[in-house]
Amino acid sequence: MPRMTAARAAVEILKREGVTHAFGVPGAAINPFYAALKGAGGVDHTLARHVEGASHMAEGYTRTHPGNIGVCVGTSGPAGTDMITGLYSAIGDSIPILCITGQAPTAVIQKEDFQAVDIAAIAKPVTKAATTVMEAAQVPGVFQQAFHLMRSGRPGPVLIDLPIDVQLTEIDFDPETYAPLPAFKPAATRAQVEKAFALLNASERPLIVAGGGIINADASELLREFAELTGTPVVPTLMGWGIVPDDHELNAGMVGLQTSHRYGNANFLESDFVLGIGNRWANRHTGKLDVYTQGRTFVHVDIEPTQIGKIFAPDYGIASDAGAALELFVEVAKELKAAGELPDRGDWAASTQERKARLQRRTHFDDIPMKPQRVYEEMNKAFGPETRYVTTIGLSQIAGAQMLHVYKPRHWINCGQAGPLGWTIPAALGVATADPETPVVALSGDYDFQFMIEELAVGAQHRIPYVHVLVNNAYLGLIRQAQRNLDINFQVNLEFENINAPELGVYGVDHVRVAEGLGCKAVRVTDPSRLGAAFEEAKKLAAEHRVPVVVEAILERITNISMSGSDIASVQEWEDLATEPGHAPTAVKPLKV
Repeated sequence: MPRMTAARAAVEILKREGVTHAFGVPGAAINPFYAALKGAGGVDHTLARHVEGASHMAEGYTRTHPGNIGVCVGTSGPAGTDMITGLYSAIGDSIPILCITGQAPTAVIQKEDFQAVDIAAIAKPVTKAATTVMEAAQVPGVFQQAFHLMRSGRPGPVLIDLPIDVQLTEIDFDPETYAPLPAFKPAATRAQVEKAFALLNASERPLIVAGGGIINADASELLREFAELTGTPVVPTLMGWGIVPDDHELNAGMVGLQTSHRYGNANFLESDFVLGIGNRWANRHTGKLDVYTQGRTFVHVDIEPTQIGKIFAPDYGIASDAGAALELFVEVAKELKAAGELPDRGDWAASTQERKARLQRRTHFDDIPMKPQRVYEEMNKAFGPETRYVTTIGLSQIAGAQMLHVYKPRHWINCGQAGPLGWTIPAALGVATADPETPVVALSGDYDFQFMIEELAVGAQHRIPYVHVLVNNAYLGLIRQAQRNLDINFQVNLEFENINAPELGVYGVDHVRVAEGLGCKAVRVTDPSRLGAAFEEAKKLAAEHRVPVVVEAILERITNISMSGSDIASVQEWEDLATEPGHAPTAVKPLKV
């Protein structure tokens, strides 16, 4: 039997589980693992500037391609606690990432040793499993189980904590005979799908709510096939955006309090049946449940049995992987179509597209300082359907989701449930690492950008090019808008006069100089007519220098973005709406007046 350190065995397992890249920061307690990483070869490594950043890079990496599992590595103590936000982000959105931490020697973990903390206990609420391995012989089994858990049922993150003496202990382990454990995923039955179909066929105005579970299952093509067979319009959730292209005749628009289309909410309110697949009825999608559910029959398909009925009780629930369920839905749909037993949904589908053509928001403004809507209009012109967008939270993300266009799954990579500021830069680096051939465009407000701005240096060091659109109003815009309900404007303004950059006025931080100081390129735009040229310049600079390129758009200080504080029937529109085609020139359908 071959003998090797437990750390080396862990690395050999990573390779056999399909891992080719890791993100992290070394330290004394994890150095034996790094020595094994170097000695074994086969796993590339990106050195982060912050361990939280490494965890977000791992998540971006996972979300780029089906089957990817991002790995982040850190030392003992604060490295693990720094990863907690990344673990929370991953579990909130059902994303598998593996966090590996070093730990003090087993004999002194409970004796206040330097940087000794019970990271497994801290991480348990935000992982599928968190384990401190106390016996070296258990390392192979713990890693094998970790990948099994991450892939089984509802995907999610796992943390493995390795005391330094455990890493260094030699064990018997034969990598050549190692095999991953088969993943378990619940699957719908034929009878369940037939019952759901009976409810669907009894309706007149059905919709499919397509969630991120469909993307996790790599089942977007099945969903589109099912929608086309039955003629059922599709509402993608924010996490499912791209499952059906925005310009598809069955894309009915997004629904919600914030990241929604006017026509999406209007279409939903006209529906009488909703089939939710791989979605979790997030509160910013549903708003008040009485408005969302009234007059509609619901079927809910989700991989996690306890998710059925968690937010509201559907009329029928099916615990199933989205892909397994959709295979049966397509099978039954084909049989019913061949028998002439599928209702004609043509008029209903056409009415959803009629609303798409009539109910649009204005994006074309020539104001200086510029309105954010114009930024997204110019992004639609500059960045094509191949673009992978990456963003997290804030008015920038909300407005972007209302006005940008997405045409493919995994081309809108958005932290949905947790929404931590600072996520965007490291996640974009993880995405661009996983797919260096596809254009990656990140979107941030100024505060999200500043939270983990040091990670730009990672892109410069490792030559990871992407374009980062920074919309700067020197405000915590989303919090300011929310504070209106309390009649305050308190501790949300970021403006100051920068003594080193008086040309900025009150916009404070000189993001161009900071980005350049971190080894990247940056362009500042103050006139909306220059945005298109700036985006083209950014693409050329990224290609030439192979580093992140920041395009900073100086916005008007205050813009209220369309949203509702309560229900999807009462979204407040703050700006003038589109009343002529020139008001929304990049809309997926020409405005019908």
